[in-house]
Amino acid sequence: MRSPSVPQYTVGMTFRVVLEHDSETGDYSAVCPELPGCASAGETEEEARANIREAIELYLAPGEIDVPENAKLFEVTVG
Repeated sequence: MRSPSVPQYTVGMTFRVVLEHDSETGDYSAVCPELPGCASAGETEEEARANIREAIELYLAPGEIDVPENAKLFEVTVG
């Protein structure tokens, strides 16, 4: 059984991002160390910042969950 709906999380969260400029290509890379594998890039610093914001949003976006028929699904709020 699939979860009835995908929740939308709206709580503001702050993450640290490492932004690096590549002097050879002129591009910028952005990595969020707190979210393994979450990285992006851009031709400008502004583009890299916008792209990593989108990458973090996609990384944190909840997906569907398979719930066995005899199980319950509930949400927990922390913080």
